[in-house]
Amino acid sequence: RPIVWLVLFLLATHYIIVKGVEKGIERSSKIMMPALFILLLVLVVSAVTLPGAEKGIAFLFKPDFSKVNGDAFLAAMGQAFFSLSLGMGCLCTYASYFKKDTNLTKTAFSVGAIDTLVAILAGVIIFPAAFSVGIQPDAGPSLLFITLPNVFQQAFGSASILAYVFSVMFYVLLALAALTSTISMHEVATAYLHEEFNFTRSKAARIVTGGCIFLGVFCSLSLGVMKEHTILGLGLFDLFDFVTAKVMLPLGGLLISIFTGWYLDKKIVWSEIS
Repeated sequence: RPIVWLVLFLLATHYIIVKGVEKGIERSSKIMMPALFILLLVLVVSAVTLPGAEKGIAFLFKPDFSKVNGDAFLAAMGQAFFSLSLGMGCLCTYASYFKKDTNLTKTAFSVGAIDTLVAILAGVIIFPAAFSVGIQPDAGPSLLFITLPNVFQQAFGSASILAYVFSVMFYVLLALAALTSTISMHEVATAYLHEEFNFTRSKAARIVTGGCIFLGVFCSLSLGVMKEHTILGLGLFDLFDFVTAKVMLPLGGLLISIFTGWYLDKKIVWSEIS
C-alpha cells in the first residue's frame, strides 16, 4: 500500500510539472498555498482549545539548553536547509522564472518569515494535541503516522466525528505541504534535463519521475520487508535522509556561497540584490 501511494503521489507531481510553469506550478500553487494556510489556522484553533494544550505549548516554546549539542545543531541545520530549499537548486530554478524587476532581497526575507511561521503553527498543532492525551511526542515519521492518529482519536474520544474530521484535515494539510515540496524539487531536475540536453519537458519529467519511483520503492521497502538490510547501520530511507539533509544540502549551500562570493561577477550580484 505505501508503494501504491508513493506512485500516485509522484504521478500527481509529474502531471503538474508536465503542465509547465504557468499552467502547472503557478496555477496549482495559487490553489494549494491558500488552502494550506486555511487548514493550518483551523487546526491551530482546534489544537489549542484541547484540555492540557498549555503543556504542549510550553514544551514547544520553553527552551532546554541542556539538549543543545552537535547532533541537535546538525538536525536543525538540515531541517533549515530542507525547509527553505537551500543548496538544492530550487530557489535558483524558480528565480529564473521571475520578472526582471522582482525584488529578490524582499522575496528572500518573505520566504524565510513565512516558512518559519508555518513551522511554528505546525508545532502548535502537533504538540498541544500530543500532550492533551499525555503522550510524549517522538521524532521522525513515527510521530506523524503512528503517534498522531492515536492522539487525535483520544483527544476527541467523546466526539469520534471530530477526531475523523481533524485527522483528515491534518493529513490533507500534510499532503499539500509535501506536494509543493516535491514539485519544486522535481522542477530542478526537469528544467536541467530540458535545458542542458534539449529533452522535451514531457520526456525530462518522465525520466525524473521514473528515477524517483525507482528509488522511492526501495526506500519504502527499507521500512518494511527490507528493514533488516542496512548500510553503515542505517536502512536505505534513513541513509538517504542522513546523506541529503546533513551532508549534501549544507555542502551544496557552501559551494553556491563560494561560487557567488568568489567567482560570480560582483556587478551581477549587486544588480540582482539591490
